Amino acid sequence: MNYTDFRPGFKVRAATAALALTTAFAVVSLGLAAVTSAPAQASNTSSAVRAALKARLPKTPIDALTCEGFGGLCEVVSGSTLFYVDESARYLLVGRLYDMETRRDVTAARLLELNPDLIAAGAARAGAESKAQDEEPANAVPTKVDLAKLPADGAVRWGNPAGPKVVVFSDFHCGYCQRLTGELTKANVQVEERPISIFGAKSRALSEAVLCASDPAAALHAAYAGEAPKARPGCKPKGLDANEAFAKTNGFNGTPVLVRASDGAVLQGYRPASEIRRFLGLTPNKGGQ
Repeated sequence: MNYTDFRPGFKVRAATAALALTTAFAVVSLGLAAVTSAPAQASNTSSAVRAALKARLPKTPIDALTCEGFGGLCEVVSGSTLFYVDESARYLLVGRLYDMETRRDVTAARLLELNPDLIAAGAARAGAESKAQDEEPANAVPTKVDLAKLPADGAVRWGNPAGPKVVVFSDFHCGYCQRLTGELTKANVQVEERPISIFGAKSRALSEAVLCASDPAAALHAAYAGEAPKARPGCKPKGLDANEAFAKTNGFNGTPVLVRASDGAVLQGYRPASEIRRFLGLTPNKGGQ
């Protein structure tokens, strides 16, 4: 194989899962699997990684590269190819990257953006392979959902009312959800946030308090900041049970989950503002956000 022209395909074969696991364990042994570390500073790191990768793989076009949100790894898109490298561009990972905290398939979520039709088939095959190896299967989250099944109640609406709308399923005790609010603000979009109780009773109580606050949007941001919102006396929020049922039906077992209001397309997990804007069909803001 000529590693100066590296273009692995998307097609999932039976060996993919084994390759991903083998490579992942190798990465761990090299101290590169700090998947819970803070995202890299994209502006400087991405440029350095791009330059190093160009030197090592001069014949491989780099269509997109980001080091933010991958725990020390960088995602590289080359045509119809997706792979990961470390920040020195020395080690290359081909396979599926999983976020153990949010219990989501990071690779599957990204492939959904790049090619919705391909990921549907790939996810089904990957799930079958996983079960065959007695591993915990990935969440069977659909590529699209029907938002019309949700009631008007049970949501906190904030952000830019003139922007395209994204529906976010979140938990106020979820760290990635808290970080996502900042990226949604940068993206300058309209947000309909629907809390679900991933962390149980404490999350449910906090969701009820937010929805029963005199200013739910302000209460939402206060909750993410660790403050306890004050609920209006006698308030009994509606819609939370519907949120929970919708999430369960569609396999939303982790947060955050973003759904494009225009067509119901699903994007799992924390994303920077630039990716959120692309998902909603917007151009990046000035400064790359």
